[in-house]
Amino acid sequence: MPLQPPPRDLGSIPLSTRTVSATTLVRVSRFPTGEPFFGRSASNRFDDRSRRRSARFGTCYCGFDLETAIAETVLHDEMPTRGKFLLSYSDFASRWLVGFDGGEPLVLANLSGPSLKILGGDGALSTVVPYELPQLWAMAIHRHPQQVDGILYMSRHLNDRPAAVVFDRAAARLGAASCTPLVEARSVLSAIAELRIGFEYP
Repeated sequence: MPLQPPPRDLGSIPLSTRTVSATTLVRVSRFPTGEPFFGRSASNRFDDRSRRRSARFGTCYCGFDLETAIAETVLHDEMPTRGKFLLSYSDFASRWLVGFDGGEPLVLANLSGPSLKILGGDGALSTVVPYELPQLWAMAIHRHPQQVDGILYMSRHLNDRPAAVVFDRAAARLGAASCTPLVEARSVLSAIAELRIGFEYP
């Protein structure tokens, strides 16, 4: 059976949650300012798709490690050739690694494993396209009486690793952001090796 919309009574079902520190979250961004960035475009997997943009909640997508953050952004639309990704070095070097100093712990709805199954969902939540159904799930989770700070889900691009989307109402819990050039980030060389990334130079 394909992925179904969230159950109408989801608000009455207790959510399984995971509490995480904002200091464990990382993002890859094209900009060294404006973080944490909460998008309202309705074009990403767990975005609010309300008709009125002004009524939408914002979403900030993060990984728990550098490999996931790179796979979900830099490699999002890339396809490997003979088991290797060939990227423009100038494009890679123009990006920033964003971290947070963490104000308070974040409470995330766990939409993975048994926790997701109990709610009537399945792994397609992280993979199905277009994004209409995942967006409906995100909107239902956002409305849930537990008022969680976001969602923990499995990365589509590294499907053995979790990722997180944080709702804008939890912005203060992320704390202040720090930005480092991606090419200078700690462990970037091991991430490049693990993801088998090679570069084209001008």
